[in-house]
Amino acid sequence: MQCATHPDVETELTCSRCGKAICPRCLVHTPVGARCSTCANVRRIPTYKMSSDVLLRGAGAAIGAGVVIGIVWALFNPITAFFYGILAGLAFGYAIGELVSIGTNRRAGPPLQAAAVGGVVLAYVVRTALLLAIGGWGFGDLRVDLVGLIVVTLASFIAAGRLR
Repeated sequence: MQCATHPDVETELTCSRCGKAICPRCLVHTPVGARCSTCANVRRIPTYKMSSDVLLRGAGAAIGAGVVIGIVWALFNPITAFFYGILAGLAFGYAIGELVSIGTNRRAGPPLQAAAVGGVVLAYVVRTALLLAIGGWGFGDLRVDLVGLIVVTLASFIAAGRLR
């Protein structure tokens, strides 16, 4: 018997639903057996399916959350020493990831992970700009802002993991 899609390929496989002859290239594995592509009804999971509107809402949520969290981080910067700074970073990352998730109706995927990480980086930039503007820091402090970089790294992992 010949494959219905590729007539030059000889096969003994048939779709378990419609009985159409399929070759190994046409075969789609499903929990109920081998099926052709039309019977398998291959489509993306709705959680990972995104339109440009969803991406814009995710980016907007990341920008808004990044600015607000950056301001909060700058206000509480003297309190957030090393240990508390790391705990704050975990909370910041979770908050940004959760706000992006809520803003996109609980969607997930790599584009939204990138938006959330961008929100974390924006929070760091806003915090650093505010600390430089109010005179709490000098440019020399930027070279030794190890806690800030650790917080950004941890918050990025948490925010991206929230949208996995």
